Amino acid sequence: MMSDSTSTMDGTLPVRALPRVQGYSTAWWGVATVIATEAMIFIGLLATYFFLRAASKEWPLGGIELPELTQTSIYSVVLIGSSIPVIWGERAIERNDVTTLKLALALAWVMGAAFLYHTIEDFRSLHFGWRDNAYGSIFYVTIGLHGLHVLAGLLISAVVQLKVWLGRVSGERHVSVDVFALYWHFVDAVWVFVFLSLILSPHLGK
Repeated sequence: MMSDSTSTMDGTLPVRALPRVQGYSTAWWGVATVIATEAMIFIGLLATYFFLRAASKEWPLGGIELPELTQTSIYSVVLIGSSIPVIWGERAIERNDVTTLKLALALAWVMGAAFLYHTIEDFRSLHFGWRDNAYGSIFYVTIGLHGLHVLAGLLISAVVQLKVWLGRVSGERHVSVDVFALYWHFVDAVWVFVFLSLILSPHLGK
């Protein structure tokens, strides 16, 4: 029976090269770790929100008006929908289609910026402050923290887009795009739970 290995001239067996296992980059895992930590923070905030709500006879507390629903719903669709061009861009750069990636990242940035602008304007129109009562505190902290994450995502996107325009991203080198996409999808996913909990649920429970 013949052996699958071929002997060398000195009678020893050659060392076979192991097949390369494709995996995620160190940067990707680093961001994934940060995301896991941030996710726990939001879980804690949402748990606090529902605990306060369950322990209160009225909600929102102190006769505060219900969260604005119509405009927030529209801009929520805009933010969540911004993951679509990001996915589009991810697939494009895998084909080394840099032009499509530029368009996709720019579109996602505009959509995220529109959502952040609405969040700021919505805060300005509120008739209560974060120190008024427990509801005000949890509302401002949760929505505000998410807004900061959107801002961070926009800044990361701007850096990635600059790298793309400078020619530092290609079909073989696109770790920064992958890392940004992971973070942006996290920001969008978190908002789904924040919106359902803080914005929509009070209207359903009135």
